[in-house]
Amino acid sequence: MEETKRKELLELYEDLRVADVRDGMDMLMLHQFGSMDQSIRPLYRTRAFGMAKTVRCVPFKGPIPKCTPAEYKVWTSKYYASICTYWWLVDIDPGDFIVIDASGVNAGLMGSDNALSGIIRGARGYVTNGGVRDTDELILEKVPFWTSMISQTMVQGRLQFDAHDIPVSVGGVLVNPGDMVVADGDGVIVVPQDVAQEVARYAHEIHKDDKQSRRANYKALGREPDSTV
Repeated sequence: MEETKRKELLELYEDLRVADVRDGMDMLMLHQFGSMDQSIRPLYRTRAFGMAKTVRCVPFKGPIPKCTPAEYKVWTSKYYASICTYWWLVDIDPGDFIVIDASGVNAGLMGSDNALSGIIRGARGYVTNGGVRDTDELILEKVPFWTSMISQTMVQGRLQFDAHDIPVSVGGVLVNPGDMVVADGDGVIVVPQDVAQEVARYAHEIHKDDKQSRRANYKALGREPDSTV
């Protein structure tokens, strides 16, 4: 996508909630599309949005060798170098939201170190149908992460890299590279790129009306206005 258009599209979603985006898609009769399964939840209450950068990993197909701890360290290095590679991390652009199809495997493909590497390169957040580990550190580091499970394990003998920048299925939603991803405490929603501008227009109208109504409620309650209104 041309850089100016990408920037404009990201700006359209700057302050939209998942609920607003969901309602905006409903306005276009897209009721059955976009919302990831409720099993995909945030590690902590936060909000993030960005353009989908997709990654797919599949279950490991090879044998696990019997080896000593020293040999295992060597095998692990080779595993990361040629089987479950992370070279897609260096391909992240500012504004990307990393969408990982991990085939539902209970393994910590991402953790506190490599997730931060993506944030350094401009990732806005992560979502996966697999596992994530080092979650205490990820919460402390304020890395926005939505996942279907928390894992203890590393990837060796469990996952292997398959492809990136391809259509993936996460949380029952087809995600194409460049789709808009919005995530908060209500979950994750994906807006197809070809309707992203129109959905944002309706979502902003809905959000504006909602804030106006809630401001009146705040006033009636004697509550000080906050950033949400």
